Amino acid sequence: MKAYTLTGYGDAEKTEMREVERPQPGPGQVLVRMKAAGLNPVDYKIRQGALKPILRLKLPTTMGNELAGVVEARGKAATRFAVGSRVFARVGKEKLGAFAEYAVVEEEYLTSIPDKLEFAEAAAIPLAGLTALQALRDELGVGSGYRVLITGGAGGVGTFAIQIAKALGAHVVTTASERGRELVERMGADEVIDYENQKFEDVIEPVDGAFDLIGGDTLSRTFGIVKKGGRVVSIAGTPEPRMATRDLDGRYGLAAMLWVASVKIRAQAKKAGVDYRFLLMHPSGSELAYLAQMTQLGKLTPQIDSRYPFAQIGEAMAELEKGHAKGKIVVTMDD
Repeated sequence: MKAYTLTGYGDAEKTEMREVERPQPGPGQVLVRMKAAGLNPVDYKIRQGALKPILRLKLPTTMGNELAGVVEARGKAATRFAVGSRVFARVGKEKLGAFAEYAVVEEEYLTSIPDKLEFAEAAAIPLAGLTALQALRDELGVGSGYRVLITGGAGGVGTFAIQIAKALGAHVVTTASERGRELVERMGADEVIDYENQKFEDVIEPVDGAFDLIGGDTLSRTFGIVKKGGRVVSIAGTPEPRMATRDLDGRYGLAAMLWVASVKIRAQAKKAGVDYRFLLMHPSGSELAYLAQMTQLGKLTPQIDSRYPFAQIGEAMAELEKGHAKGKIVVTMDD
């Protein structure tokens, strides 16, 4: 089968399309024939080697974090999905494998694709949708009347975050370029700050919490706009110890390293009287089913920026790295 393969860490030349052996599902696993796969910034960060301290990958390996497809075969004790079922998933973080004609996925990570969604739309949901859900609902405790700032609302995670926050009852403030304004307003944002011409701290009232998708100076500035006692959750800033202990099953050696690496950012948060949390999402079939139900109810609509044939995934990755996508970039498999 064809698989988009990571051969080493570095630039795009470290990836190539290869012919590899089709994987076989083990106990509790399902073989999925890929119909579409979503691209995410974490894909090129993995290729660059930025996540080497976190992800222990044996190279060469097939890339890709999320996919939608059809059940081709089932391993022992995998009984929830019949052969031929339409399914989608965020694959295991330790294995990857979504950028291939076939992928083995733990059954617990899969859920059924709603009838109203096509494969490309389903493939756009898992990683970004689960990240937004876990950050907003579980880490920030967003609910009715909660004021939340979401930086970078027009991107892949941002478009999901706005919709999920609104469904949870929040008042949503987001940042976007003028080009992205129409999109984030369509997603339901209550206030939109043009980050090219305004600083959010100059024009909005304090918020109960913030979901940072930008990092850097933008992250540092969020601490001053969150009410004392609130929390800032980031997926773009400096990782801190709780990421290792909570999101990576108690890797305390890594936590010690991150305690040192995150001293500055944690000090900034403490000075502002807020809590700082770096989140590494976890795959979950049950939580993905929750998002699927939201799409059925019309509360969540995947936003696709562009689609590429799987054979052109290199071009799709290059477009992703430019950082201008509004919504998700997906690749699709020709029948």
